[in-house]
Amino acid sequence: MEKPQKMPKVAKVKNKAPAEIQITAEQLLREAKERDLEIVPPPPKQKISDPEELADYQHRKRKAFEDNIRKSRMVISNWIKYAQWEESQRQVDRARSIYERALDVDHRNITLWLKYTEMEMRNRQINHSRNLWDRAVTILPRANQFWYKYTYMEEMLGNIAGCRQVFDRWMEWEPEEQAWLTYIKFELRYKEIERAREIYTRFVMVHPDVQNWKRFAGFEERHGFISGARKVYERAVEFFGEDIMDERLYIAFAKFEEGQREHDRARVIYKYALDHLPKERTAEIYKAYTIHEKKYGDRTGIEDVIVSKRKYQYLEEVRTNPINYDAWFDLLRLVEEEGNVDTIREMYERAIANIPPSREKDMWRRYIYLWINYALYEELEAEDEDRTRQIYRTCLDIIPHKTFTFSKIWLLYAQFEIRHKNLSTARKTLGMALGVCPRDKLYRGYIDLEIQLREFDRCRTLYQKFLEHGPENCITWMRFAELETLLGDTDRARAIYELAVNQPRLDMPEILWKAYIDFEINIGESRNARQLYERLLERTHHVKVWMSYVKFEMSHSEEEGIEPISLARRIYERGNIALRESGEKEERILLLEAWREMEKVHGDEESHKKVEAKLPRRVRRRQAVIAADGTEEGWEEVYDYIFPEDEAVKPNLKLLEKAKAWKKKQEADIQTNDED
Repeated sequence: MEKPQKMPKVAKVKNKAPAEIQITAEQLLREAKERDLEIVPPPPKQKISDPEELADYQHRKRKAFEDNIRKSRMVISNWIKYAQWEESQRQVDRARSIYERALDVDHRNITLWLKYTEMEMRNRQINHSRNLWDRAVTILPRANQFWYKYTYMEEMLGNIAGCRQVFDRWMEWEPEEQAWLTYIKFELRYKEIERAREIYTRFVMVHPDVQNWKRFAGFEERHGFISGARKVYERAVEFFGEDIMDERLYIAFAKFEEGQREHDRARVIYKYALDHLPKERTAEIYKAYTIHEKKYGDRTGIEDVIVSKRKYQYLEEVRTNPINYDAWFDLLRLVEEEGNVDTIREMYERAIANIPPSREKDMWRRYIYLWINYALYEELEAEDEDRTRQIYRTCLDIIPHKTFTFSKIWLLYAQFEIRHKNLSTARKTLGMALGVCPRDKLYRGYIDLEIQLREFDRCRTLYQKFLEHGPENCITWMRFAELETLLGDTDRARAIYELAVNQPRLDMPEILWKAYIDFEINIGESRNARQLYERLLERTHHVKVWMSYVKFEMSHSEEEGIEPISLARRIYERGNIALRESGEKEERILLLEAWREMEKVHGDEESHKKVEAKLPRRVRRRQAVIAADGTEEGWEEVYDYIFPEDEAVKPNLKLLEKAKAWKKKQEADIQTNDED
């Protein structure tokens, strides 16, 4: 039985405190460098003095190389080192044999082929090198290094025909672009322009990139073949067609024509590209076209470029947001300037197809103007009556009249029918509008139409319907009465005014009363006007009514043989009393100031002083600020007016003020005594 193995004893560290001198890894490395601990002395040099020593040395080296190859046969670097050593010993046959053995191991190793052929070329073995290149490009035709070095060797040897044959063999494999360009440069070095052109022709078919077509055209242009360069560009445009269009090709083509001073050709190329390229890829063309027009174009050409660019921008906007009607308006304006009727109609149809998504009138306001502009264009520019009528009717069918309507459309349609002598259709349209969606604007437009046609009986009927629809509308009453006045029927006009002022609810009664009074004044019925003022003052005591009454009396009392000043003073006195009772201090001040101005002009000194005595004085006082919830938020200072007449009515006011002053004086005396 084996005894268990004992573990060695681990010495215990008695002192675990850090050493006084700390040594870092950096110090250890620096000391090793200073002492040259890692430097291995070079092997001793061996001098060979006779053939036997040389044979022995070669035998040992070959044995070492063979051993390495035997150990790792697939490591190509061992084979290359072995062959290079043999080459250094001037044993080219042996080196060739080693390379052949290595190729048997890995015939697809590019480095191996390159080393092999370089050895043959160094030793001026041209036929061996040529054979090796042939073998290499046959086995590895896609290794471009072989072809480059092969052609270079043949060219250096002056074998131009052989070099060309190698290039032709290479091109059959349709290599990358640089290989073709190398072949072209080779031919150009020997002034073979026609051969280079043929290579370019094959090149652009194998690699049909825009850049290569541009190189081909540049080659023709550099060598003075301008028509040839133009044909290259034309072939390129035809080759790519409309399916695979590239803006770079058209820009290069246009710049070529610009360089040949063919500005009309360049302009046509730019326009063709803008018409056929997708709009999102025309930014660079617009930029180049604008620069060209600024250099060589006139004002019209520059404007055309700018218009085309804006048109593209507007198309992008409406594509992103179809209900951006402002962008549609701008786009349609540009399209209309071009004058193509079919394009304009197509654009209008695209615009009106974008119906607002919600039934809110604000969103429809701009949209409706698209229909209006469309109809006006068809009527005025295209002169198509039937199409215009169809546009108006389609628009009226689209509008949700139960929710809202647009009176402008109804009126424009009616006016269109009248212009084309379809009066009955226009009246039916407006009658249907009033039945479906009665609006004030529709009534007014229909009435104006009948007035222009001198159909006053129809106007009266329409006004009656209008007032039944909105009896509180003062403007309607006034215009109805004005119509009767123009027709000379003052009794009917007066009756209309009487009906109006007796309505229980009016939106602007002040202008209605003013119109009624002006009507009576204009027909010379001052007495009726005075009665109207009295009736109005029974309803309101507004300061403007009193002042207007005074102006009326000042201008019309003399005609009746009545002194106007005394009447005006009585009216001012009545107004002062009425405003004092109502408590309207500001309006009362305005009335008194107007009275004072009248006395300055028409009164004497006594009457002027009498009015001056009625004017108030302004005082400043404090009042509590009451919030919306009824709580006090503090105090504020306000200006108030005290009228002398009010003080006379309240004789105890001065006594109260004296009592307050006495009380304040008493409190001040008590406070002084306490301080003493």
